[in-house]
Amino acid sequence: MKSICRVWLLLLCAVSTFAQKPAISEKQVAFIEYPDFPEAHSTWGSIGYNAAANTVHIGVTNHANNIGLYTFNPVQNVMKLNGFIRDMANLRPYQWQGKIHSKIVAAPDGSIYFSTDGGESREEYLMEHPQGYAGGFIMKWDPKNGLKNLGIGMQYESIKDVDIDPKTGTLYAITYPQAHFLVYNPEKNKMRDLGRLASSHVPRVLFTDWWGNCYYVDWRQRLVKYEKDSESLVFARESLPAFPGTPGSKIITGITAFAKDEAKGIIYLITYGAKVIAFHPQKEGIGKVEDLGGVFDTGKEDAWGPYVPNLNIGKNGKLYYIIGGHDNYVLKDKTVLMEFDPATRKSVILKTYPSTEITEATGYDIRDKDGNLYFAARRNPSGVGDNTRPFMIQFNPEKEIRK
Repeated sequence: MKSICRVWLLLLCAVSTFAQKPAISEKQVAFIEYPDFPEAHSTWGSIGYNAAANTVHIGVTNHANNIGLYTFNPVQNVMKLNGFIRDMANLRPYQWQGKIHSKIVAAPDGSIYFSTDGGESREEYLMEHPQGYAGGFIMKWDPKNGLKNLGIGMQYESIKDVDIDPKTGTLYAITYPQAHFLVYNPEKNKMRDLGRLASSHVPRVLFTDWWGNCYYVDWRQRLVKYEKDSESLVFARESLPAFPGTPGSKIITGITAFAKDEAKGIIYLITYGAKVIAFHPQKEGIGKVEDLGGVFDTGKEDAWGPYVPNLNIGKNGKLYYIIGGHDNYVLKDKTVLMEFDPATRKSVILKTYPSTEITEATGYDIRDKDGNLYFAARRNPSGVGDNTRPFMIQFNPEKEIRK
């Protein structure tokens, strides 16, 4: 009997730990569907915010050979299909693209850029084959001129992510499977290949600072900075923080998400090893890296398991992310919406969802003028196989979105 009481006491302590904050209102979260694409399967990192128009843009895929480009207007509360990439870019059959994997970035003139990806097994089996995968494209879109195909980054290579110098419009890209770091000037149509930065795994996320320098992670989990003034690569001396005992596959695979607080001079990062990091960039050289702990307090030292491919920062300075996907959960079969306070280094669960309701969410640093945060999500209602449907999450941590 005493042992049963101890078990219940432990359970009650766990519940009280998880319920540190009152649940958010249902009216603070909205699930928004993508119209006119019945065979849509998923969204990956393919979401971004355009401050010039106060719009959110999303690339939605059937995960085979068709990609819809969407625009969401938060003022009008309207999701619009702009068209399909294969049609707008006039792609030939051998140029098929499986998805947009990169985030969507906005240029100073209000246009957006993104890159395409083979996106499934055909790409990997047919690399360097005469009738195989041609390679991923860099593309530009704006509502006035439509879509412009800027060409292949590298022959036979996908492009997993892009980012942009917010001052000059220079684009940065990382390729797959060889992890070449590319620097592209759209105005001059000039491409530079700075070589391979990773090995067996290609980290999926690039990010830039407010000076327009770009960062990636090499095969040793060190930050690598493209310093635009010197047009050179600068390597950090130390690897990024990791939990003791983190398996090698988790240590060397880079960053999964970021969010910027320019006012405080901090870029927050989440690693594949489930660490939250405060990075303090500087114009020259590598800035300070500060370990803020794990994405979820498990009470154990080896808390490296959760997978978090998303991160946003509220106007209140707190971080918000969704844990779940790729069979990595902190609560069995549940996806959790988290709040992390960098000042206290404490995380709390705001809301839980069945994994059939939210299977996974992506998206980095996406906040509109009203403080709404956005995630590109998908659900698998049956819970069987990979039969998923994509949708967008709009969330405001401080007020109701809908009346």
